[in-house]
Amino acid sequence: MSHKAGFVNIIGNPNVGKSTLMNAFVGEKLSIITSKAQTTRHRILGIVNGDDFQVVLSDTPGIIKPAYELQESMMDFVKSAFEDADVLLYMVEIGEKELKDEAFFKKITSSETPVLLLLNKIDTSNQEQLEEQVQLWAEKVPNAEIFPISALEGFNVQEVFNRIIELLPESPAFYPKDQLTDKPERFFINETIREKILLHYKKEIPYAVEIETEEFLEEENIIRIRAVIMVERDTQKGIIIGHKGAALKRVGMEARRDLEAFFGKQIHLETYVKVNKNWRSNQNQLRRFGYNQR
Repeated sequence: MSHKAGFVNIIGNPNVGKSTLMNAFVGEKLSIITSKAQTTRHRILGIVNGDDFQVVLSDTPGIIKPAYELQESMMDFVKSAFEDADVLLYMVEIGEKELKDEAFFKKITSSETPVLLLLNKIDTSNQEQLEEQVQLWAEKVPNAEIFPISALEGFNVQEVFNRIIELLPESPAFYPKDQLTDKPERFFINETIREKILLHYKKEIPYAVEIETEEFLEEENIIRIRAVIMVERDTQKGIIIGHKGAALKRVGMEARRDLEAFFGKQIHLETYVKVNKNWRSNQNQLRRFGYNQR
């Protein structure tokens, strides 16, 4: 029996639903999802296995014009997604008319890799608007196959997945068949805590935060975790902690609940807040956190 395998990379503007789609394909919450832009910072692999296929999906940060070193590194992850894709998923949402970076857009329209243009959030539109959008994108990206979808509602998601498998080359699996992702446990702990901060804090605070899991001890019935929340300034530290520690406690409780569901075990989670001045613009710090690979 022949076997297909390949890399399928999801690209698009911030907040168009890339992470929702990735999680829908994989059936696990690997990428954090919030209503805020720039939620995804890394390139995250999710692996879907069948008897005769392996789809290696890649969720990437939303395409932006970088303003500081961290964002430069995020865009490097997007650039790398063009280099190793067997299938490109270019995701837009209803009402969108352009990619925020013209150079990336030219890479998509001139790509020799098969491109599936996914017109997402069609549950928020009507038939007339949908037809207009399909026509617009057919003219803008003539090399793409267009699929109207709702990643949140699951509409047309299976059809897209079936088409992906048709387009994949014949190849043995790249990863063990029981593997779900290329990221270690600590990565998902960090991302889970960061998601709660994105949900509960406003303005600049979530973007000035990085999480580092300092301790991960797995016992038979419990996992003991100690994580540090890094901020850039003392004032941000106070906001994260909140009055009498209430804000930090809420983050910890909600993260622990999600981590217990993810690991299927009781979690003991300790969180601390430290100031790491200007880490987003410091190349050494970015390398330490797995961003700046240049």
